[in-house]
Amino acid sequence: MSPRTTRGQLGHRLDQDEHAGFDRPGKRTRPRTKDRPDYSSLPIGRVITVDRGRYRCIVDDVMVTATKARQLGRKAAIVGDLVRLDGDVSGAEGTLARIAEVAERTTVLRRTADDDDPYERPIVANADQLMIVTALADPPPRMGMIDRILVAGYDAGIDPVLCLTKADLASPDELIAAYAPLDVPIVVVEPDADLSAVHEVLAGRVTVLVGHSGVGKSTLVNALIPGVDRAIGEVNEVTGRGKHTSTSAIALELPALDDQEPGWVIDTPGVRSFGLSHVSQARVLAAFGDLAEHTEDCPRGCDHSSRATECGLDEAVARGELAPARLESFRRMEQAGRGPEW
Repeated sequence: MSPRTTRGQLGHRLDQDEHAGFDRPGKRTRPRTKDRPDYSSLPIGRVITVDRGRYRCIVDDVMVTATKARQLGRKAAIVGDLVRLDGDVSGAEGTLARIAEVAERTTVLRRTADDDDPYERPIVANADQLMIVTALADPPPRMGMIDRILVAGYDAGIDPVLCLTKADLASPDELIAAYAPLDVPIVVVEPDADLSAVHEVLAGRVTVLVGHSGVGKSTLVNALIPGVDRAIGEVNEVTGRGKHTSTSAIALELPALDDQEPGWVIDTPGVRSFGLSHVSQARVLAAFGDLAEHTEDCPRGCDHSSRATECGLDEAVARGELAPARLESFRRMEQAGRGPEW
């Protein structure tokens, strides 16, 4: 522009010459579009473990290291997620792929730090079975913890199974009797025992293993998958608590036995608490169809506890339509999961 050219003269030139202002594009000239990128042709991987922003994924039996794409924002992938991978998926040393998209999850197992914590912490995605591992001794079983994990499983829509370890140290009869009314499948194991019953339960399923520290989850995984070498800790003789030998969740493929379908197990770090502030009573009750149908005639505001008056569950027991032991077991489990929302 000449020093003598006024703004009015410049405007007149732009009006007369449609190409006059095209030598330097202005800001925000890029057209906007609502069309999202199509990642459907990218290979699919399963997230095996996550470590400091790096995601180890299995793609057609090849282990691939990936990072999260920027467009995912805070939506991070977790163990068990099925993801679309862009970039180098050869798995060669030094290569790095990129997670471009996380597939919709079928299930998400969550917990909170405690019952007053409003922040949900997703543990694993896409598991269809939850194995609650508890020792019969050393450390002793904690029914409150078992009940809380059960509540989280029912809330997530994941089928529970109870695995009782260290049967060489104590009898499983009491726990079996306590959970039989809930129709929870139970397997009992001891050191060097035949694990065919456990393999049968795990075959063809994606099972997440959850339990208190020191109950023998890693020992069980090592026995199920020879050569995996998960670290094993000891139980403190004074506190009765186990050490956190597993520091992060990891998904492992089970070997196929005989004519059984192969499955996956997801080993998780031992927990010492299991907050349930994210769980609603209605979702847990819905998991028990035979109980839920008896609550339709409950008075408004009924919490279905033993203190509730005119609860349909108690009336069903009185009519002989519901076993007293099943209602008692359900209420014990439900009471363990009563957080601020209940």
